[in-house]
Formats: sequence, structure tokens, C-alpha cells
Amino acid sequence: MSTFDPIPQYDSGDIAFTLISTALVWLMIPGVGYFYSGMAREKNALSLIVCCVLSLVVVSVQWFIWGYSLTFSRTASSFIGNLENAFFRNILAGPSIASEKIPDIVFCIYQSMFAALSPALAIGAAAERGRILPMIIFIFLWTTLVYDFVACWTWNPQGWSMKMGALDFAGGTPVHITSGFSSLAYALVLGKRHGEDFKPHNISNVVLGTAFLWFGWFGFNGGSALAGNTRAAMACIVTNLSASVGAITWMCIDYRIHHKFSALGFCSGAIVGLVAITPAAGYVGPAPAVAIGFIGAIFCNAAVYLKHWFKFDDAVDVFAVHGVGGYVGSILTGIFAESYIAGLDGVTEIKGGWINHHWAQVGYQFADATAGAAWSFAITYIILSLMNLIPGLSIRVDHQVELDGLDLTEIGELAYYQHNKAHSGNCMNIENKPDVQHVENLRDATRGMPSVERNMTESATRAVTSPQELHNP
Repeated sequence: MSTFDPIPQYDSGDIAFTLISTALVWLMIPGVGYFYSGMAREKNALSLIVCCVLSLVVVSVQWFIWGYSLTFSRTASSFIGNLENAFFRNILAGPSIASEKIPDIVFCIYQSMFAALSPALAIGAAAERGRILPMIIFIFLWTTLVYDFVACWTWNPQGWSMKMGALDFAGGTPVHITSGFSSLAYALVLGKRHGEDFKPHNISNVVLGTAFLWFGWFGFNGGSALAGNTRAAMACIVTNLSASVGAITWMCIDYRIHHKFSALGFCSGAIVGLVAITPAAGYVGPAPAVAIGFIGAIFCNAAVYLKHWFKFDDAVDVFAVHGVGGYVGSILTGIFAESYIAGLDGVTEIKGGWINHHWAQVGYQFADATAGAAWSFAITYIILSLMNLIPGLSIRVDHQVELDGLDLTEIGELAYYQHNKAHSGNCMNIENKPDVQHVENLRDATRGMPSVERNMTESATRAVTSPQELHNP
């Protein structure tokens, strides 16, 4: 901005609203970690939380280097942006590309949370068997080559999907479809986990993660209005309503089969309702939100069985919930979008969907969702396949590391030290005698721990061994 340009007139209320929404979306990232942690086995619980928060820090750096510029530069092509805003150049003073009432820097930090959340969702497919160092590199590459491209063509005014007329209020394609279909590619490249008993070890963590996600989703969907107005309020209402209907629907489906009111079913259905309403949140009213939550839960519940039919190991159902849920939500947006809902902010004008007799809208939604799904799956598969060919960057841990658990072998810390007596059952051989070699491996892995944690682990190890049974007590 030159010295002769007029000073932009920002709205302090909209700035505050967007910054608060930024904090809410930030909370969703550890929420994903706790959700995934609860669904995994105990020996991998901590690693999934760590991987999710690693996504936050890696993408924050990537966003600073070139992510924001590639996604939202004003002179972008129809497919991807350029480096005119690399290293956050020229984003301090001017109005944002999405709203003239908030500065670019506010929009930048808000959108960085969306970028950080997306790979955190995708890497759930690598649960219990993916190496952490290659995962960090993958997150950086994936954000650059998948998320930035799809977000640019969906949300940048220069993007081909935006120009075509596709509607995506808060990230159905850039966040959920990309993460869901990328998780499918990740699961296929990694292969199945070893073993058979993969039951969730801590449903309380799943409920806690769901609570964080549901709470943060008000900033995710409502905050996407970038203003504290009636449209933002409507987005919050339909978000909560769709999640509620999704939770009830999934629980009813599970009850019909198992005759139990499943907490996991409640959480899965709530997340599906939140995912499905995301692209439609700023375009639909309460009644369509009920339909979206109901239909999304039915489709995603059925999609869970795809991993059994096609024999791939989607460890925490990222593809079924986010991939299928985002796709279904995008198509339903083309049906239920209403012009008067979009106009509640006093600025936005759309033709609406089928409910407004705009029959082409579903076609636009189908093109956008399918392009996002195909691009994210193909690029993710290529990235991971190439990384597997590079020495030191193989994406899967070896067999023994997987059996011991990623918490101990990749991180060197455990989520539940107070449960180590049960965990140390791994130290017993088939004759119920101490396995000396395994105990020595545990001791080797704990040598780098802080003294308090090391003492706790060694105490648990001694619970199943005696000085006479180990050659080096």
C-alpha cells in the first residue's frame, strides 16, 4: 500500500469475531488427536495426539513460507497461486481477499488453521504403523501439492471452481474431501496393520475429542462468514442441528444392529453431521440441515463397511467419515442451497440450488467434489510411493516396532504409565515367564526419557521380572 492510498476502514467487531473463530478452529486439531487416540490401541495412543499437533506446527511454517501465497494470492491462476505473498509479504496493511472489513493478516491466520487441520485428519489412516519423520515431510508436501491447489481453485476468486459457480462455504472439498480421499491413498500404500484385535481402547478420549471438535466447529463454520452477522448465526444453528441429527441417526442404526446405545456411534454420527453440513453451512436453513445430517449419517455409516469389502485398513474411518461425508455434503449443497440464506450478510448473491430451481448447481458441485477427490487421491498416492523409494523415508515402521507400539518406539513415552503392569504383559512369553530380550528392548527405549518417566517405566518392568530372571537386573 502506497502513502497515497486511502486507509481501509475495518470493522473491529468482525476482526474480533474472526480471531475468536481462529482460536476455536485451533482447538479442533488436538480434538482430532484425542478422537484418533481413543480409537487406537493403548500402545499407540500418544503417537496419534503428537502427530496431530505436529501437523499444526509444520503447516504453520509452510503457510508462512508459501502456503498462504499459493492459495490466496490476488494474481493467482485458475489452478494455483504464485509467490507474491511468500513469507507473508504485503499482507500486513491491505484488506483481505475475502472481505474488505478485515485485514489480510487476520484472514491469513484464520485460514492457516484450516490448512493445519486438513493433514491432521488425513494422517489418521496411518495410525499404528506410520513412521513419524516421513509423516512430517509428507505433511509439508501434501499441504503444498494437495491442499493449496484445491483451496485455491475453490476459494480464491481466480479459481476455476469459484468462477464456475460451485458453492463451498467452509471447506467441504478443501478440508474434508481432500483429507478423506488422501487417507484412502495413505491406507493403500501403507497396507494393513498386523494383528486382529483393533478395538478402541478409550472411548472417553473419543467423546472428549468429539466435544473439542463440535465446540470448534462453531468457529469453523460460523467463522467462515468472516463477520458477526445473521449469516454467521444461521451457520452456527445449522451446524449444531446437523450434528445432532447425525448423532441420533447413527445411534439408531447401531441400536437396530447391536441393541446398544453406542457412545462411539454417537460420536461418529455427530462428526458426520458436522462434516456434511460444512460446505452448505452458509447457504441452507434449519430444515435442510436436518436432511443433510440424516442423509450424511446413512451414507457414511454404510461407507464404513467398504474397508471390509475392499480389504483396506482405514484405521479410524477417515475416508468413510470425511471423504464420503464431504462428498455427500457437497452434492446436497447443490440441492438445498437457498439464495436468501446466502444474502443474510447483505452482500452475497447466489442463484441457489435445486430448491431455487437452479438445476445446474448440482452439476457444479459434482465437478468440484470429484475433481478434489481425484486430485487428492492421485497426488497423495504419488507422494507416498516416491517417498517409499527414498532411503530413510520409508513410510511404515518395521514389524517389531509395530508390535511394541509407536508410543514407546517412535516417541519414547507412554500415554498411560499407571497401566504399565497390564502393558508389561508384552514382556511375558507364551509360558508366562519373563521374555528377557523384550524387557531389554524396553529398557533401551527408555534410556532417553526424563528420570521420572524412566523410573516409572522401569518400576512397571520390574513388576514382571526378578533379579534372578534377568541377567542384568
